[in-house]
Amino acid sequence: MTTTSETAEAVTAVTAVCKRPGCGSPLPLGTGRGRHRVFCSDDCARRYHNDARLPVGTSGDGGTSDPLAGLETLLRQAAVLARTARDQAAGLDPARVRADIADAEAARRRAEAAAVTAAARQAEAEAEAEALAEALAAARDGQAAAEDTARTAEDSARALAADLDQLRRTADEKIAATTGTAREQAAAAHADAARCQRERDEAAAAARDTRTAADAEISRARQAETDARAETQRARDDAARERDALRDSYTAQLDAQRALTDAERARAERAETQLETERADRRQLTSHITASNGHEIPAPARGVSVAVESKAQHGLSPAMPQLR
Repeated sequence: MTTTSETAEAVTAVTAVCKRPGCGSPLPLGTGRGRHRVFCSDDCARRYHNDARLPVGTSGDGGTSDPLAGLETLLRQAAVLARTARDQAAGLDPARVRADIADAEAARRRAEAAAVTAAARQAEAEAEAEALAEALAAARDGQAAAEDTARTAEDSARALAADLDQLRRTADEKIAATTGTAREQAAAAHADAARCQRERDEAAAAARDTRTAADAEISRARQAETDARAETQRARDDAARERDALRDSYTAQLDAQRALTDAERARAERAETQLETERADRRQLTSHITASNGHEIPAPARGVSVAVESKAQHGLSPAMPQLR
């Protein structure tokens, strides 16, 4: 928690502003020694004192000052004092005072928060220091245990070195015995390898002969297949030519039959047309004769009609008889 002096100093730092009229900048925080600051900077202090300083009047005789110059100086001082009074009156405004108090309270709260944060950091630092002390003690204990383990490992290493020497001697003896056996087995393996190589060469030669015979058989089979395909192609070509020839022949026959049929049909149509014409002529003649005489058609006329009908039935053109 902050003390009363620190709170008052914070309030003063927040509410105090520069004394020079027209500046209005807040004063910086003091160090707690000597008098309180009234200007925000040395420049403001110099400008304030320069404005408030009385200028030295100049006269011709050196003993008396110019009244106009004195009056101008007084007017300038009056303006400075008026600005100072106006700024002080504005500083006594209740709203501004309340705002300054609120700023001071906020500064106090920020200071308290900073103090709490510093206390928390101090507690964390103390906890870290305690943890480091515990870790150091554990490290020392671990170092002692590691030294004991190292001594034990050194003793075990000496025992293992002795066992290793014994095993090395035993291994040398076994290696010597195994080397002799391996040489004998290698000689037998070389003999078996030579025999296997001879057998392999013989099998390879037999395989080459078999492959040569198989290649020859395959060549003959391929040639026979080629000949068979050529013969089949020739048979297909002959069959295609015969088929085309038969198709052309049948097409020609069909065209001829169709032409004959069309000719017979045309001839029959012509004959029918001619017959109809002759029948119409005959009926016209018969009606004319009947209307002229008012009697029965004589026998010669009937004979002529029968002849005309018979010729019409046989497709002949009837001859018109000459009536007397």
